Amino acid sequence: MTSRRARRGAATSVLCLCLVAVLSVAGCSVLAGSVHKPAAADGPGKGPAAGSVKGAAKDGGARTPPPVVMFLGDSYTVGDRGVQPESTYASATARLFGWQVVVGGRSGTGYVVKGRGTQAFLSLFESQLGWRPAPDMLIVSGGHNDWRVPAPQVAAAAHLLLERVRQRWPGTRLVLLGPLWGTGAPVPGVVAVRDALKALAAQLGIPFIDPIGEQWITGDRPAGTGNAAYFIKADRTHPTPAGHRYVATRLAADIKRLGLAHPVRTG
Repeated sequence: MTSRRARRGAATSVLCLCLVAVLSVAGCSVLAGSVHKPAAADGPGKGPAAGSVKGAAKDGGARTPPPVVMFLGDSYTVGDRGVQPESTYASATARLFGWQVVVGGRSGTGYVVKGRGTQAFLSLFESQLGWRPAPDMLIVSGGHNDWRVPAPQVAAAAHLLLERVRQRWPGTRLVLLGPLWGTGAPVPGVVAVRDALKALAAQLGIPFIDPIGEQWITGDRPAGTGNAAYFIKADRTHPTPAGHRYVATRLAADIKRLGLAHPVRTG
């Protein structure tokens, strides 16, 4: 009995070894079902985050990171009293497109005007943005607070800023966003600034977006007329939370029209 059992055990061992050898030659590991299959399911484009990042490549390819877009501006861009940068039109626009966003600037400032601080746009660019790696696009929004400054002086300061940006970040796309105004009847000074900035953008070959010309804001909040009654605060200047979201939709529409919804830095 003992020798018969021994012969059966030896035969079984030989059979198992042969089976393992056949599976190995066929490229099938004994552990493949318990380890490799779950790992493959969590690979690029297959895991729980699949589809959550815009620009993700299909068929297991590497994901394309979302564009990095920076904004430089005044209180419309960074927020006025009680409004944080993540609640302004700038961040709202970034959310619409899925951008990575960096918001720079300071309330009360402009191309020339320094507000209550010591820095206008050029200095703010240097201290807040210019030392960072080059983004795919920079949107400069200003001119509102410069409306008392002669338009040619504002344009000269804007020219200096834009040339500095181009020197620092040669491959970054630029967009110039004209002055925002809280009523449908902007004062002559801000219209002159808008005209000067628009002419400068054309001279430099930079896309210009014109909120005043496109009548983003109409009517007047105190009179209860136009969309200002809903989108502008009682100060007749700054957007309400709904106003920031509305401005973001208007800006997004123009960005799409310009073909810059997915900007890519060159070089």
